[in-house]
Amino acid sequence: MRDIFDAELAQLGEDLVAMAARVERAITDAGVALLTADLPRAESVIMDDLGIDAMERDLDERCILLLAQQQPVATDLRVVVSALRMSATLERMGDLARHIAQVARGRYPGHAIPDPLASTFTEMHDAAVRVARRTTTLLGTRDLAIAAAVEQDDDTLDELHENTFTVLLGGGWTGSIQETVDVTLLGRYYERFGDHGVSIAKRVTYLVTGAMASAEPAAKG
Repeated sequence: MRDIFDAELAQLGEDLVAMAARVERAITDAGVALLTADLPRAESVIMDDLGIDAMERDLDERCILLLAQQQPVATDLRVVVSALRMSATLERMGDLARHIAQVARGRYPGHAIPDPLASTFTEMHDAAVRVARRTTTLLGTRDLAIAAAVEQDDDTLDELHENTFTVLLGGGWTGSIQETVDVTLLGRYYERFGDHGVSIAKRVTYLVTGAMASAEPAAKG
């Protein structure tokens, strides 16, 4: 019976890695679509989000069954509850990638990002992809050095998010109302993506050490 339970726990871990890899692809393609006005890529991200949602539902159902049937305690309970939390977080990260793709689609054939902020959003894209890639690796390895790297990438996203406000509120901003709204929303999407990556990093740290380093970012969006 224990062997079956261990196999089910291992499968949960593998499925979380697969889900994270799908989110990694989504944020990568969403950013490329945004920066290059690639409509087919944007639409692909939007459609694939349904698959990420389905993965979350499946993971959650299996976690609930494990809780009900096996009544795990101590470390095992921590693993199952953490899987529930992390699948929800990955689903939100997929939603944020979809939001970015929707902005890209909505402005096609034009670009949503005005020239003065093109380099800032290129850097945000790169940082978000690093967060996603490292999150995938982290879930497979539980390497705490990678967890720390995710937090550093989130710091970069926070700084870049602040930069967007500096440009928007500066006297030289000449963008339209639509461009202002787009930049504000997109900056927020990327900033929240990083926050969710940190949430997973802290959850993995908890699994490894048994202690939550500090409060996780509030789960919004």
